[in-house]
Amino acid sequence: MNSISSTPLQAEQCFHCGLDVPSGSQYFAEINGKQQQMCCPGCQAVAQLISDSGLDTYYKHRTSSASTPDIAGRELSSAMQQELKLYDQSSVNKDFVTQLDNGEQEAVLVIEGITCAACVWLLENHLSKLDGISNVTINLTNHRARIRWHSDKILLSQILKEVFQIGYQGHPFHPNKEEQLLEQENKLAIRRLGIAGVGMMQVMMMAVALYAGAMQGMEAKYNDFIRWASFVIATPVILYSARPFFVAAWRDIKTRHLSMDVPVSIAIGGAYLASIWATISQGGEVYYDSVTMFTFFLLIGRFLEMKARHRTGRAGNSLLNLLPTSAIRLDPDGEALVPATDLKVGDRVLVKPGHTIPADGIIISGSSSVDESALTGEYLPVRRNCDDTVVGGTINVENPLEIEISHVGTETQLSAIVRLLDRAHENKPKVARIADKVASYFVAAVLITATIVSTIWWQIAPEKAFWITLSVLVVTCPCALSLATPTALTAATGTLRQHGLLITRGHVLESLANTTHIVFDKTGTLTEGNLSLGEIVPLEGQDRDQILKLAAALEAHSEHPVAKAFHPFIDIAATDTRATLGKGLSGEINGQEYCIGKPEFSAAFCGLEQPPALPANKGHWLLLCNKEQPLGWFSLNDQVRRDAVKALQHLKSLNIEVQMLTGDSSSAVADVAQQLRIDKVVSGVSPEQKLEHIRKLQDSGAKVLMIGDGINDIPVLAGAETSVAMGSATDLAKTNADAVLLNGELMRLSDAIRLARKCRIVIRENLGISLTYNVIALPLAAAGFIPPYLAAIGMSASSLVVVGNALRLSKLVRRRAIKRPETQAQG
Repeated sequence: MNSISSTPLQAEQCFHCGLDVPSGSQYFAEINGKQQQMCCPGCQAVAQLISDSGLDTYYKHRTSSASTPDIAGRELSSAMQQELKLYDQSSVNKDFVTQLDNGEQEAVLVIEGITCAACVWLLENHLSKLDGISNVTINLTNHRARIRWHSDKILLSQILKEVFQIGYQGHPFHPNKEEQLLEQENKLAIRRLGIAGVGMMQVMMMAVALYAGAMQGMEAKYNDFIRWASFVIATPVILYSARPFFVAAWRDIKTRHLSMDVPVSIAIGGAYLASIWATISQGGEVYYDSVTMFTFFLLIGRFLEMKARHRTGRAGNSLLNLLPTSAIRLDPDGEALVPATDLKVGDRVLVKPGHTIPADGIIISGSSSVDESALTGEYLPVRRNCDDTVVGGTINVENPLEIEISHVGTETQLSAIVRLLDRAHENKPKVARIADKVASYFVAAVLITATIVSTIWWQIAPEKAFWITLSVLVVTCPCALSLATPTALTAATGTLRQHGLLITRGHVLESLANTTHIVFDKTGTLTEGNLSLGEIVPLEGQDRDQILKLAAALEAHSEHPVAKAFHPFIDIAATDTRATLGKGLSGEINGQEYCIGKPEFSAAFCGLEQPPALPANKGHWLLLCNKEQPLGWFSLNDQVRRDAVKALQHLKSLNIEVQMLTGDSSSAVADVAQQLRIDKVVSGVSPEQKLEHIRKLQDSGAKVLMIGDGINDIPVLAGAETSVAMGSATDLAKTNADAVLLNGELMRLSDAIRLARKCRIVIRENLGISLTYNVIALPLAAAGFIPPYLAAIGMSASSLVVVGNALRLSKLVRRRAIKRPETQAQG
């Protein structure tokens, strides 16, 4: 400890606690080689202990403004340096580097080696210090880094070198490359988890024999044999399965940034080495069972986190895979089949019916209908004529189109949607930021506590210092604390999965419990998503069944979504059918000509200037005519889901505001809103506007649950606190959502919210149990009353209690009865 310093420094606040320093105070401590002023002898003693224990960086990381320490990184081989320099060439980086309007460049990298939020903090802070880099954001979920830099100040190869030097490895993001990395990581994680699981089971069985032998009296030779056998089985678990913890801890020590890997590695490594010493010296206790069990539990948690992250990573890849691999380019010499990636701005391509448009462009010849459901979510193809723009990834339905390419690569609209999705993922929720900060305090507190206990006992009884310190580390290892939340979430997640709601993100139940607003898309979510034939209105004495047969005959040979609504009613055949793009169909039946389509088109067919008055101002109406007169009206409806009304009533009974947010701008929106009694409706909006609406709700303090089903819902599904995709949704929507409603029953949403609120209560109970155990056990272990084996047993017992409490979530919470609106009005 330093005594009162004779070199007074001027300071207004205590360097340790931040309180004002009393006038005349002369207490100082040496931190990072500098004398820092303290307010009292207590702060001086604690600060000096932290410094003497090698934990000076605690003061660097206790605030968000802390800077990243200087890092002496590993050196790259000359071959790797040459390989990295290739990424500076525009011909190599054109597929993943974007030129921005302000002269900067932007790239998305996949970072290998990230294990927790501390890694993200380290990378972001270190890279942001480099001259020339203007912005760095790293997504902990999919390990993608979005980096912006000035190419005249720093090169991409230098950025990749810096990433490597601090213990990670960066790769340019490419769907195929990332898929290989994900598969490699998955196989390695399964291998580590399998070895840890098998080793834990075998060592635990031997531990039972040791505990029983200690109580009943076992011969020394059998005791030694079991210990050596446990050593042999536990060694692969420690050296192979637990290796990521030790590697990450060593990296944290070199970079002077603490994470949970540091105390975890000390506990596992310390208990393992102590067990080896006890085995060799034939004295003391062995803890092979504790270290293998602890390793297995930690690996399970990281494995589940990894699977959720991989699912998100594959989602963006699938979105980019909407683009075709080849295209028909129109060269002066004729048609040429070329890779779609070789297309350039100004090239002309031929897109045949049924083929996918390879890039954004402008139609210079032809007209057709284009299926844009992959981007807009709307089921009806859209008419596109000469000089209209088309989007890469959409499908040409009817006629050949000649298109001039206007945007390729990262400039296409599809790539813009991917970037929008990434930006939505990069926004860290407030809870995650708080958790990151609390975690650093917790790690520092664990190490400081163990250091203080070790120092004190080294002065009192050196022969007991190691064992007591080990007991403290085992007690403070957050086994029960770390299981408190995951076990409850796992139990609730399994229950919901059995009832048709598949949860794909770990935060879903926590955020469901806090939901204040639930926002539905319309098509395919509140409605079935399939056009069906609704009302039929015969005109001027026509027979209903007869005009239905005529309409079905005209629509028989068309695969248009409108035509499919008539296919179940086909009874007679039409000949010489002709399709007029975007308007309707005409044909001959029994020698007479008929037409069905939009009212104006059909009215002109029979010589009328104006069509007859619509039967009702809702729905999508088609008019059937012959050459002489109109014959009847047909409405096409997208039916509301059977349980939608009841489901929304239950959601409102939970004090949740219900809204509808849809890209549809037709009168059907108002009809659905009226049927479901939804007061707040926003219609006719683009994916960007949907995301903006959700952002405004969240900025106002709302906790939003978004329900959608289309690719156009992907950005807003990613941007909401919680998102659910319908079971009939596109694969991309399902992989980007936090949960999937497999059976399409909207009633499960209210069930999930009720169970999530119960889960929140159970989690708080579990945290209380584990914290109470630590508060009681830690002082006893520090005082030397709890040997390490009892600390391990206590840790296991507290874990079992936590798991048992979580099993209460194995059943859904019973729904409360909802009164009919009429009954409520009378009351």
